[in-house]
Amino acid sequence: MSTLATLPQASRRPRRWLSPYAMLCAPALVVLAIFFGMPLYENALRSVGISAIQGTHSAFTFAYYHKLFTDPYYVGIMIETLKVSVLTTFWCLVIGYPVAWFMVRRAGRFAGPLMFVLIMPLLTSIIMRTFGWNVLLARHGLVNDALLALGMIEQPLRITQSPVIVYVGNVHVMVSFMVLSIIPVLRSVDQRLEESARVLGAGALRAFVLVTLPLSVEGIITGCLIVFMIVNGSFISALLLGGGSIVTLPLLIFQQFSQSQDMGLASAMGNLLLIVVLICLYAQGRLIGRRKEARR
Repeated sequence: MSTLATLPQASRRPRRWLSPYAMLCAPALVVLAIFFGMPLYENALRSVGISAIQGTHSAFTFAYYHKLFTDPYYVGIMIETLKVSVLTTFWCLVIGYPVAWFMVRRAGRFAGPLMFVLIMPLLTSIIMRTFGWNVLLARHGLVNDALLALGMIEQPLRITQSPVIVYVGNVHVMVSFMVLSIIPVLRSVDQRLEESARVLGAGALRAFVLVTLPLSVEGIITGCLIVFMIVNGSFISALLLGGGSIVTLPLLIFQQFSQSQDMGLASAMGNLLLIVVLICLYAQGRLIGRRKEARR
């Protein structure tokens, strides 16, 4: 009996303070802390008037945030930023969902080439893609030259440096993310459910609305949040295509850092965008979690 009682103690291994998983994660955590955590920390301090740099005069204040939420100019820019993000997300969904549905249900052996065509723009620099729209839609670009040659217009149209071209540029860049988010969810939808609905008398449109669309909501939510978060922090299209017709918060941050050098106000704007992203990620987790619980 005494021998049996001592066996568990003899077989015990010495207790480690750090688990193997923590040791494997340590290098990544150190890199994130240095190159992601420390800049965010410095940005948070600057937004309240404090600088982590030694010898820099600082005083704690919420003046930058007060200016953002009380000055009509900055309030209007925040509203414009949300408007651009929401409308771009909406048009990406309107265009991207039918493309994703076609690639899953009708493309067949052409699904591979179509996927390559879909991903190929993501491999190109966003600046080059944005300048491509200038080449196409400039006053003496391909579109205006073609319309003039066909006699449809008498003088070149001013298409660039307008809000419309900013939305076109954003949708062109972001629609791929929407399609890539919806495709895996649509592939997981059992087509026999749609066939059962058709057998029970539902038409093609009704079967889609009542069966396919609700079952693909997770992909729609994920795609919408990804597009919304990326557009919410993007300024390339507004800078290169808008010509000042649309001023968003990321564009204003770029101007504050590069021209006005008002680091405190720019930091407060950056923190505001970060909070919006965190809210989106939290909402995504909650919505998807609730749907998984409802399935159980």
